[in-house]
Amino acid sequence: MFRSLSPTSLGVLCALGAMAAFSTGDALVKALGGSLSIFEIGFFTTVFSFLPALFSKPREERWRDTFKLNRPALMLLVAVCRTLSAMLITYSFVTIPLAEAYCLVFLIPVLATILSVVVLKEQVSLDRWVLVVVSFLGVLLVVRPGFREIELGHVTAFICALAAAVSLTTIRLISGAERRVTLFALPGLLTLAANLVGLLIIGASLPSLPVVGGLIACGVLGGIGYLLQLKGVALAPASRVAPMQYSQIIWALLFGALFFAELPDAVSLAGLGVIVAAGLANIFADGARARIAGRWAEYRARHDNPSPDDFKGPGPDPV
Repeated sequence: MFRSLSPTSLGVLCALGAMAAFSTGDALVKALGGSLSIFEIGFFTTVFSFLPALFSKPREERWRDTFKLNRPALMLLVAVCRTLSAMLITYSFVTIPLAEAYCLVFLIPVLATILSVVVLKEQVSLDRWVLVVVSFLGVLLVVRPGFREIELGHVTAFICALAAAVSLTTIRLISGAERRVTLFALPGLLTLAANLVGLLIIGASLPSLPVVGGLIACGVLGGIGYLLQLKGVALAPASRVAPMQYSQIIWALLFGALFFAELPDAVSLAGLGVIVAAGLANIFADGARARIAGRWAEYRARHDNPSPDDFKGPGPDPV
């Protein structure tokens, strides 16, 4: 069935599968939040997320290489930010509607754009800044500060997005300097340690078998999503894979309505639509710029370095 598909189509399907796995795991986290603390959820899901990751480690890398750091300060910053974002979004999923949590998480590319200007000194075009503002307006439509109560879960989701944006920006600074096993395992181990400290402080109870099953499913789904995401990026261009992240909004609305009685109003739906539209416009605009730049480079190369065929006159008339 899949053999007839192009690599790009397979990559897009892998990305859709990754988003479905992540969203299902997030819904399970929300369901488990009624019987477990966020530290218990975070600890056990992190443990079980390592199971699928065992199959993704490059053969040339070893687990003991995790702590062989080339940029230790920046790598530690990545690990701290990813740990912080993982713990905070767990709290958000448990305490606020899934769609609202995702809406704030989708600020990651917006915040990463701002950080790329401040930290990486990149040039950002005017249309990108317009889309940044539009995305913020979409978030304001969903959250509506001043018109409805802002819960702590909204705040933690925003801080999660900020921490994730800092992590992404830092990874770009150290790109190529650290091993993939380090980028995956070190933040995971720090997340594990932070949740363990939380468990030691507040205590933990022995979960029932169904709850243990839910925790295993959360972790495994997270690991599978990570592997599918890596495969998708390897098979298809980023411009085709990136839009698939917005399918999580559909899953959030579906799971929220079916299992948690979360029915967003018309204004919230409009805000979600604005966020998705701005995000897709940003991605497709980048793709269009790349295509135009490529064609312009091809045009310049052809005219700056003409081939002998360019000087041939018309051939003889056919007899």
